[in-house]
Amino acid sequence: MEKTVKYQIEYEKPKVTLLQQSGLGVAEIAARTCYDSFENSENECVKTAMQHLDTEAINNIDDSDLLANLAWVHHHHSIIEHATLSFLIQGTSRGVLQEHARHRLQAISVRSTRYTMSSVINAFVASLESENGFDFFLEKLLAFNLFVVTDPKYLAIEIKAIYDKLQFQYERDSDFISNAIAKSSLPLIKECKGDAQTLFEAFQMGKKKRNVGDGFKHIVSDNWKVDMVVTFNIRSLKNYFDLRDSGAAWFQIQWLAEEMKKATPKKYLKLIDKQYRNV
Repeated sequence: MEKTVKYQIEYEKPKVTLLQQSGLGVAEIAARTCYDSFENSENECVKTAMQHLDTEAINNIDDSDLLANLAWVHHHHSIIEHATLSFLIQGTSRGVLQEHARHRLQAISVRSTRYTMSSVINAFVASLESENGFDFFLEKLLAFNLFVVTDPKYLAIEIKAIYDKLQFQYERDSDFISNAIAKSSLPLIKECKGDAQTLFEAFQMGKKKRNVGDGFKHIVSDNWKVDMVVTFNIRSLKNYFDLRDSGAAWFQIQWLAEEMKKATPKKYLKLIDKQYRNV
């Protein structure tokens, strides 16, 4: 992933991959159904759709004069809601996730902190067996590549805050260990007494505590890296690009919008972005 500097802090940009595209054909079929104008299509598979439905050919058309006319002349964008794109987004931040969720017309599935924090909690519990607990914890978390910010000095501050929050909870919660570690792995603490590295490796190989994030999500900041899959219809995608691929948007979500636009085939951009209208 590309690294960049913003406000003198190093960040890692997200990676975006197009997972699926529905094609333009369904949107044109929808429009032609409204106007009963199938015979006017320049796409033979659409023209004959009511007599012979070739869904593969329909889903592979690259242009539609009717859709372009509706989008740019009549601004009738509801038709293009029938075309959808799904993206895999890797390595954006929870701060961006919060911004992203404001775009309501999307399907979104996000890497869960409830189920995916075990390694962090394992590192903390193992660090209790180390003479230099924070140094041990810092080394482990740096290796996990958990944050969008990559600046080493900033990460040391970020990880120290996580360590201090966990330490605070540990000192006040008598059930901390049983809430943090799977029951089957609890005997490892006695077996590996005084050996943080061996204990950590044993925890990592053992059963993960179910829903471990429920008790520890408070340690997560907006800098925490997440992966997600999002699906937009292209009318909503137009709104997303209009707002987020803009100098007025927060720089991290600008980066994501830029990468999503790069991953979007031109046949869709021609209907929603003036820059591509005549390409």
